[in-house]
Amino acid sequence: MDSLLHAIPVNGVYLPDFPWRCRYPRNEWIIENIKWKSEKKSESLPRPIAVCGPSGSGKSTLLKRLLEEYRDYIEFSISHTTRKPRPNELDGKDYHFVTRKEIEEAIKNDEFLEHAEFSGNVYGTSKNAVKQIQNNGKLCILDVEMIGVKNLRKTNLNPKFIFVKTPSIEVLEQRLRNRNTESEESLQKRLARAREELVYGETPGNFDLIVVNDDLDEAYRQLKEFLRHDIEALKKQKMH
Repeated sequence: MDSLLHAIPVNGVYLPDFPWRCRYPRNEWIIENIKWKSEKKSESLPRPIAVCGPSGSGKSTLLKRLLEEYRDYIEFSISHTTRKPRPNELDGKDYHFVTRKEIEEAIKNDEFLEHAEFSGNVYGTSKNAVKQIQNNGKLCILDVEMIGVKNLRKTNLNPKFIFVKTPSIEVLEQRLRNRNTESEESLQKRLARAREELVYGETPGNFDLIVVNDDLDEAYRQLKEFLRHDIEALKKQKMH
């Protein structure tokens, strides 16, 4: 049995959620102090996918395209963040936009698998969000920062790791400038962080797949091919 699935049943307890709390009855499982309501056989839980890449790499565009095509088999774990929404971003769809006080309280209560701070904003992945997706029998997609990848490696979640990058730092800078959403100071911070992420992302052994997003269609083809086996397995499960 996978290490993620070593668990013991307990009676009803409070399950920390963010920003709400809810009470479940029996048939719960405790895994590394995370309480999971087991609605499916544990061995059928899909292995999550953690996707990382610098801002401007096209990571979000690729994930949105993937979710549109395979919405019955894949679900995106929506992260929490303290940053302000960008134009066209919706609360509960792109991110859960919260206050620093709310997210710090949730971190204190151990409600996140991973969290990181960048440019004065905190980002985090809720344990309960991942649990709900897995219990639905879907492939869970996590959009995480470099620090998030390192933190996930310390857990028993056992995800596959994908790194998305541009062909060069110059291409990345041009994409960020074309957004017109950054001050020069903020842009330079993102580029400095991107250089660190590229070094980590290109280091052998850190990621299961590296996608160079030069041509969007080709990058998407590579992403789909990497996930093909998992998606086909989920399709077969739904047929039975």
